[in-house]
Amino acid sequence: MSVLFILIGASLVVATGFLVSFFWAVRSGQYDDDYSPSVRILFDNDKTLTSDKSNSNITDN
Repeated sequence: MSVLFILIGASLVVATGFLVSFFWAVRSGQYDDDYSPSVRILFDNDKTLTSDKSNSNITDN
């Protein structure tokens, strides 16, 4: 029975370590997305592209 208490204590220490390291990573900016904003301008916006084509076809007729 004493082994069970030791294992529970050890698992709480490990879980606390993971929780502290997760909060440290979030606060230090490890999960910030630096790549997407720089390439967002390269992607086409399909909604404006189709509406522009449909408007040009209406005016051409």
